[in-house]
Amino acid sequence: MLIPRDFFARPSVEVAPALLGCVLEHETADGLVAVELTEVEAYAGRSDPASHAYRGKTRRNAVMFGPPGHAYVYFTYGMHFCVNMVCLGEQGSASAVLLRAGAIIAGEDLARARRTRGPVPEGPVSKGSVSESRARIAPRDLARGPARLCQALAIDRALDGADVCVAGSPLRMLSDAGNPARSAKILTGPRVGVSSAAEIPWRFWYEGDPTVSVYRPHVPRRPKLVTP
Repeated sequence: MLIPRDFFARPSVEVAPALLGCVLEHETADGLVAVELTEVEAYAGRSDPASHAYRGKTRRNAVMFGPPGHAYVYFTYGMHFCVNMVCLGEQGSASAVLLRAGAIIAGEDLARARRTRGPVPEGPVSKGSVSESRARIAPRDLARGPARLCQALAIDRALDGADVCVAGSPLRMLSDAGNPARSAKILTGPRVGVSSAAEIPWRFWYEGDPTVSVYRPHVPRRPKLVTP
């Protein structure tokens, strides 16, 4: 069942834990891949130094200032895409939830092919081949981390602004109503890889779930030594 727009019409810190167990699916000409979310992070607007909306609206983050229920996709480190769900922000501000990790529940073969950036293999797997490398990726690692999640789902900037609340959208968010009830506890803790306000406990995840990404606090870059 598609998640209604009013689900996202709340502050991101309320939406984030409610997204755990929900399913993000992306349908392309190659097929459909779906991920059950197991880890997310909330970001506020101008009150949150770690948020992309902290300094106001730009061309890059414009989607965050639009209506809730849309995807905000950005490119980072010159190599990775990350996807967020836009939530209701304060007047003149914005908020969103970063999708950090999940379990592939549909389209595993396609997700695996994308993760190794190769075609879907045919025939037997030979030792040392790309196919063997693909086969060695554990299911838990296919969408473990925000960049891997986007790669497995083939999410890039072309999906920036996609409406996840309408049936005709290629990128859709489904409720967890059809999934078995989880007994896992939801934990909360500091956010990952941000240099400001990292201590705010707005990261949410399922306790003990193997698909949750490894926590790595932000480490400031060391200044380069200049030889006189």
